Amino acid sequence: MATVTTTAPQPPAPAVMPKRTRFSPLFLGWIALLVVMLTIGVISALHVLINGLGVTNLSDELPWGLWITVDLSSIGLGAGAFTLSAAVYIFGMKRYEAIARAAVLVGLLGYSSAMIALFVDIGRFDRFYHPVLYWNVHSVLWEITMCVILYSSVLVTELLPIIVESTPLRRIKLLNSFSHFVHRLMPFAALLGMGLSLLHQSSLGATYGILTARPFWYSPSAPVLFILSAIAAGVSLTVFVTVLSGKLMRRQMVPDNILNNVAMFAGFMCLAYLYLKLWSWAATNYYSHVPEQQLGVEILAQYTPYNFTFWFGEVLFGALVPAMFFLWKPLRRNRYALMIAALMVIAGLVINRWNMTLSGFVIPLDWSPGVSNVFQVNNYAPAPVEWGVAIGIVAYAWIAFTLGVRFLRLYPEARDLKTGEKVFSDLHHDEHHH
Repeated sequence: MATVTTTAPQPPAPAVMPKRTRFSPLFLGWIALLVVMLTIGVISALHVLINGLGVTNLSDELPWGLWITVDLSSIGLGAGAFTLSAAVYIFGMKRYEAIARAAVLVGLLGYSSAMIALFVDIGRFDRFYHPVLYWNVHSVLWEITMCVILYSSVLVTELLPIIVESTPLRRIKLLNSFSHFVHRLMPFAALLGMGLSLLHQSSLGATYGILTARPFWYSPSAPVLFILSAIAAGVSLTVFVTVLSGKLMRRQMVPDNILNNVAMFAGFMCLAYLYLKLWSWAATNYYSHVPEQQLGVEILAQYTPYNFTFWFGEVLFGALVPAMFFLWKPLRRNRYALMIAALMVIAGLVINRWNMTLSGFVIPLDWSPGVSNVFQVNNYAPAPVEWGVAIGIVAYAWIAFTLGVRFLRLYPEARDLKTGEKVFSDLHHDEHHH
């Protein structure tokens, strides 16, 4: 008798699990917010470019305001690029390449943000190229313009190999060879970049410091103060975006010892800046009694919150306290404390650039107690359109950095916090395997 074999009923096939969303809701929400901010900036900029600077609160008596503060702050915050690039390619500290690549992108975004602010601010935007064609070698501002253009070109050159190796462009043999050629030029590019950056960072301070016609600005220390504050804030911004990116992406972006050493360096720069700043203040406000200088101090104390923003914003909040955070080991190892300290240094730099820009213009050149009713103290508050442009510039920088962290190999030593494995494997090994 033939036996009949019956197959056991098979369990229903499991439902196909949907693939994990490529972009998290947090990422999409962040990009959407930045796009809204960028749209506000574009509309505001078009309003200014079409209707002229008359729609702002700038005037002949006070021609520099919020946009120049954005310009000076952006350039200062980009100083981490030349600092860390010099450490890697000039001083041979190759281990800091783990964070130097991100600093290069931050630097390029800072300089391009400054150029966008200037493009809107110059009034005759159709003549933006004139400094390149018509040289005025006696002008500090012309020298700054040329250095910014050249150093931005250096930053683009440093970023090109990162873009090629991080994208399918590396499979194009010609581009891959070009990328390796550019990488071999990095020591020269870093040396050139350090020279250009030091030159124009100091020249920004000299723009104010050499103006004897406005005694409150005049200070031989201003060029060095601008360099020190830029290095401290630029490195702090790189530390902040590195820690923040790691928290959001659940990665260790750079080894702990590298991050701690960079933070310590930022702390020492804060102290160096603070030391020179206090001596500069003492030399111009405490020990000397130049009548015009004293008059400027009195006017600013009476009509503006300058004293509070100087002592609390620049000295205490922007330099002394974050230096303690950076240099005290228990706080430095706390990543949230590290981000707070970095934000304090960044805020201190912005406050300093705002104070430097407005303090000299608030005091009229013809002001004296006898004619105070004729020549009023200049007042300024940014117009909504000025805030709109500034918001758009900030959004541009954050969008670009967000996409850079997402798609570029900015942190070659990044590791997944759960597995401890490197996020980026050896690209050369991958290419050979394929």
